[in-house]
Amino acid sequence: MKGWRRKPEVHQVTDAKPSLSADIHKREISYLIKMGIRTICLILAVVVPVPWPYRLLFIAGAVFLPYIAVIGANERGNPGPPPTFQSPEANQSEIPLHRREIGS
Repeated sequence: MKGWRRKPEVHQVTDAKPSLSADIHKREISYLIKMGIRTICLILAVVVPVPWPYRLLFIAGAVFLPYIAVIGANERGNPGPPPTFQSPEANQSEIPLHRREIGS
């Protein structure tokens, strides 16, 4: 008689997304680290007497790291996989587009 009952869905703590404040804190730390590296690159490009190929490398780091830092800071946590037809969120009552017939 137990075979006809559905098992309750069990949620685990590891399935939960991190809190919004934890996500923001992680992105802030990442941004500050990248901008710190950019500052070091800028100082090395201006102050330290190094050959031109190294100086160009430091200048490129100082120019492109702000873009990379901002893109990384604006990126939220992993959204997860897209819903499939097997997921409970999918609308199972709708006929798939490849199965529709003319006049229906």
